[in-house]
Amino acid sequence: MEGELAMLRQFIGQLQDLLNLHDSMCCEYVKNCSSEFMVGSSLCCSLNLDDGSTDDYCSLVMGAGKSGSFKMLEPCKPPPSKKPRKERNQGKSLGTTSSTEVMQQEIWKEFPEDLFEAVIARLPVATFFRFRSVCQKWNSFLDSQSFSQHCAQVPQANPWFYTITCENVNSGAMYDPSFKKWYYPTLSYLPTKAIVLPVASAGGLLCFLDICHRNFYVCNPLTRSFKELPPRSVKVWSRVAVGMTLNSNAASGGYKILWVCCDGEHEVYDSLKNSWTRPGSMPSCIKLPLSLNFRSQAVSLGGTLYFMRSDPEGIVSYNMVTGVWKQSIIPAPHHLSDHTLAECEGRIILVGLLKKNAATCVCIWELQKMTLLWKEVDRMPNIWCLDLYGKHVRMTCLGNSGLLMLALRSRQLNRLVTYNVVSREWVKVPSCLVPRGRKRQWIACGTAFNPCLTATA
Repeated sequence: MEGELAMLRQFIGQLQDLLNLHDSMCCEYVKNCSSEFMVGSSLCCSLNLDDGSTDDYCSLVMGAGKSGSFKMLEPCKPPPSKKPRKERNQGKSLGTTSSTEVMQQEIWKEFPEDLFEAVIARLPVATFFRFRSVCQKWNSFLDSQSFSQHCAQVPQANPWFYTITCENVNSGAMYDPSFKKWYYPTLSYLPTKAIVLPVASAGGLLCFLDICHRNFYVCNPLTRSFKELPPRSVKVWSRVAVGMTLNSNAASGGYKILWVCCDGEHEVYDSLKNSWTRPGSMPSCIKLPLSLNFRSQAVSLGGTLYFMRSDPEGIVSYNMVTGVWKQSIIPAPHHLSDHTLAECEGRIILVGLLKKNAATCVCIWELQKMTLLWKEVDRMPNIWCLDLYGKHVRMTCLGNSGLLMLALRSRQLNRLVTYNVVSREWVKVPSCLVPRGRKRQWIACGTAFNPCLTATA
């Protein structure tokens, strides 16, 4: 009986150690993996993306597309923490003094590789870039097909925002709303002699267009996967609007890009064919000109792109699969300016500045499918609207899916806020402080994108 009781106590002690081990699982795995896949011999501390360091983040992003390009070694080990006397005595009484070391080795030796990839795929993007610097094996996850499949199964979190500031038009800034952090990557592969602006996004990829409308570029700003699109068959120098969609739920299935100018001329790029095609002319039922420009951000719903037009006011749509154009005449709300289309869960949203006399407020409308009329569903808090009173305010909407970033600016005001369409939550965004730039930056343009580690241009 006493022997069975001793065995039971030992089992309980091992179970307690296993529960304690669960909290330090990642740290222990780092020790074992780093000793097995060590790239160098000297020690250094791992980079921390969460501190907002510009140089650290740029160095990570610059090597993101090159497996094994990092020479990050095992991080410095902190001194062992001393356990309370109560815990030490409890371990001795249960006969588990040396069981922890044996259990750790056995657990990690048999840890399933596919389960580990599933866990890593659910880490925040910034955390993943810090983890992948541990060893070559972790760094190679970006090229792993199984890891890509795990990432595709993870529900998409909040989108990030890629922005261009007025002072630094050739360098962008990325904002992570989940952690309220700004990052400043260096996209050296984009041309430096031309002003290149982000005009659309899909599946973690950004579409850039130079201001002279000569060339298109597609890239993943996280992994530096980059592609310059072939020349277009039609040379257009007037203002154009651009939309982008995925052929499937993942960027690996290819994507399409549509550009359309005010006179109705348009072309579609298919990444699988790597070529531009002219689907045909604009139908006569759509009144021209369309009064579009690169700020007329397209909304993508089920493979159909929607553009806001004026004169007459309404929405023009293009189905990327069937190639059919449609037009809906929808009067805009009175006293509206700087308005942009957005979408959330299949609903079309309108965001704009409502100005009347000296009062200015940001308002949100939703399109009613039955009546094709705009219905106001929310507006900026009154105390924030008071800050806009009497000021000549301009607004830019940087995102158009679920979570929006709004840049409000005037001579006396420069404010960034995010708006969650589902929760109707307004949140102030910290200032964008571009390195070696002014303290407060004006956001000129930008777009939202879903950060994806496995999207390739």
